[in-house]
Amino acid sequence: MDMLRDGEEAGRRASRPNLVKRLSEELRRSILSGDIKVGEKLPSESRLTQLHDVSRTVVREAIAALRSDGLVEAHQGAGVFVISNQEAQPSQFLEFDSARISSIIEVLELRAAVEMESAALAAVRRSPAQEESILECCDDIDKLIAEGRPTTAGDFAFHLAIADATNNPRFREFLEMMGRKVIPRSTLADGERERASDSYLGQIQAEHRRIADAISMGDSDAARDAMRTHLIGSQQRYRALLRGNSS
Repeated sequence: MDMLRDGEEAGRRASRPNLVKRLSEELRRSILSGDIKVGEKLPSESRLTQLHDVSRTVVREAIAALRSDGLVEAHQGAGVFVISNQEAQPSQFLEFDSARISSIIEVLELRAAVEMESAALAAVRRSPAQEESILECCDDIDKLIAEGRPTTAGDFAFHLAIADATNNPRFREFLEMMGRKVIPRSTLADGERERASDSYLGQIQAEHRRIADAISMGDSDAARDAMRTHLIGSQQRYRALLRGNSS
């Protein structure tokens, strides 16, 4: 029985990325073909879960992928709207070698310069709904870790929620321009990605929680420091990995 349960659990975990990919591709086809036109709103989150028989988290990850591609954007309290029926072309600015850990460190240094201020602004500008969104993103990542599912899209959604809470759209535009590659473990080779153990993800999630709590308390200095600790810590982790590869 234990082996059967283990097999069922492994199958469920393996199907998760496929569900996200399937839903995002179906929505993408509808947008690119014009079935859902520019300016129109996507079905609600609850409606998409019913139509496609998937969880709320799968829906969120699929929509995050569409946002990264520049096809949709969320309007607080109104829903998710189609803003383009053509996938954005990659900017030369984004052409970095994701196979090189040194390139990942460069991106983390750039993120630190922007996202430390993003967190500080979010602490003093966030609305109750935006605060709730940040905390919900944290809860979603906890669930993904507990279920052994990929956390990259949830991590990206968390940072986007903070950007939204600045009420300065340029912060979101910066992250969306860079896309989910800003989450370092999404760019690593499979062998390196396996190092994202439960303890490693737990450490990252503890850092997320400190950021979210500081924003929730309206403490801009603590929010800035927590984001700095998170992103500088990521740089240190990848520098250690780089040193290990060169030894």
